[in-house]
Amino acid sequence: MTRLAAVGGLLLGGTMVTHAVASEPGTPDAVPFSTASPADAHTSGPGADVVRRLGTSRTAGSWVGEDGRTVVAVTDEEAAAEVRATGAEPRMVRHSMDDFDSATRTLSSAPRVPGTAWMKDYRSNQVVVRGDSTVSEDDWSSLTEVADGIGDFVTMERVGGTFTTRLAGGLPVLSTAGRCSAGFNVTDGRREFILTAGHCGPQGSVWFSDDGGRKKVGTTVGGSFPGDDYSLIAYEGGKAGENAGVVAVGGGKGVRITGVADPTVGQRIFRSGSTSGLRDGEVTALDVTVNYPEGTVGGLIESDVCAEPGDSGGPMFSEGVALGVTSGGSGDCRSGGITYFQPLTKALADLDLKLIVAPGADGGSPSPEPSQAQGVAAPDAATPGSSTSVRGILPDPSTLVSRLADPRNVGPGLLVMGGSLVALVASRWIRAEQDRKAYRRQYSEMWG
Repeated sequence: MTRLAAVGGLLLGGTMVTHAVASEPGTPDAVPFSTASPADAHTSGPGADVVRRLGTSRTAGSWVGEDGRTVVAVTDEEAAAEVRATGAEPRMVRHSMDDFDSATRTLSSAPRVPGTAWMKDYRSNQVVVRGDSTVSEDDWSSLTEVADGIGDFVTMERVGGTFTTRLAGGLPVLSTAGRCSAGFNVTDGRREFILTAGHCGPQGSVWFSDDGGRKKVGTTVGGSFPGDDYSLIAYEGGKAGENAGVVAVGGGKGVRITGVADPTVGQRIFRSGSTSGLRDGEVTALDVTVNYPEGTVGGLIESDVCAEPGDSGGPMFSEGVALGVTSGGSGDCRSGGITYFQPLTKALADLDLKLIVAPGADGGSPSPEPSQAQGVAAPDAATPGSSTSVRGILPDPSTLVSRLADPRNVGPGLLVMGGSLVALVASRWIRAEQDRKAYRRQYSEMWG
């Protein structure tokens, strides 16, 4: 019976392996997807249109309130009336966006101090200058003098930790430069690429999906850092493969990406990284300047979501809409912190690329205009987006046990075959032991 079970196990395991190999994704050329470009995107949330119409001298930004309603900062009653007419809520403030822009230009012209950052806080109507633990007292005093010369709406704030790029998806990609996370798949119409953080590696960096350097993903072919923080990894075979419009969030799960947009202050967002997985938070500022040790990066998105080394380049999204890739920050996911993101629309426009978006949830044709119907949900109602399983992008970052247990892989079949071989060997030992005992019994009966 043991031998029969072992032979049956070998046949079953062989069938499972054959089925797993046969069910591998077909040619990437046959994978259905659509694209979204910056031209399809919203610009800085639902209050952008009225802010653009009123101008920077009469407004000071917009954000999403806790109830999901758009709030627009204005400097006069006439502008407030126009905001009310659109259904948004006006907020009277002293300082306009022109004041903010003038302040940040003055700060940028001052001697560069690594470990500092400044942001336009729309909700408090202030420009906030931050300094981390690496900034000396002398440098902090010099920057404070610059801020005092601008006006009382510029405030100084010390923060713990250090402002660093998050180099140790997304899913992990590895090179000699370190470990980062894959961001979004993009295309120029002929080839397909991974868009990730620019500080992850210089042009020519070779990326792998395994520690042993056996599974080559591709090579960095362009990007911008410092100044911006994005780079482009060309896939080894030129194609992203199945599920190119899906971002991984861990545990074999993913989120369908349906469009691209700019975020708005107050919006609830989600980010995925190969170190800390899926995390959520709120956008706290836009157009932020950060002085990393490696150089200055401007135009970043600030959020209170946490991130850790290795999360660099991972995707930031909300309601299935792609927003940015992880740049850097301070703190970690135990104590909390600040995380900065490279806006995706800026990177796509600079590189003249389009975002690859997923087919519909039913597997049908993608939406022809994936970004047009997307809006900003109230913070407490926002979700990452439509979920699906992850397959065919990069190896799943789940545990070894879960990979071996996945019936779509060859692992379970190999385990069945291995166990059957052990049983077959054991059956021979069992038979030999039974024959030996039978002989001893017979010998004992014959000789008393």
